Amino acid sequence: MVRSKSVFSVGFLMGAALFVSACTSQYATRGNLPNEERMAEVIPGEVHARDVAEILGTPSTFSTFGGESWYYISERVEYYAFLEPKILDRKVIQIKFAKDGLVKWVNKADNQQVRRIQFVERTTPTAGNEITFFEQIFGNLGRFNKK
Repeated sequence: MVRSKSVFSVGFLMGAALFVSACTSQYATRGNLPNEERMAEVIPGEVHARDVAEILGTPSTFSTFGGESWYYISERVEYYAFLEPKILDRKVIQIKFAKDGLVKWVNKADNQQVRRIQFVERTTPTAGNEITFFEQIFGNLGRFNKK
């Protein structure tokens, strides 16, 4: 009897430890953030866009119109259980190019300078029918004839 209580206690403690350890924070680093040594090689007025691609690698994104700006974006995010992820650190490097392809200027921004973007929640209506789950399941019964 005493042995079964101790086995139960050990099992309970192991289960509780496993449960608690499952709720630890997970960290993820995403993006492409060039180091300072590489950034020092990007000199406005002297370096061309093709050289920037060789020095820093492919940018995270380009400007929407014309491609005159390149953005290198990196962030470190903390995930904790089912809660919304928390951004711990975000850095953005913007490189603007002149018409001839030379670097015009370089801008660095961090968490304090980057604004949080509010996405539009509207949806575009589409043509078609909105059918229920059961209509999807039973909708084809009797639609096909055996010949």
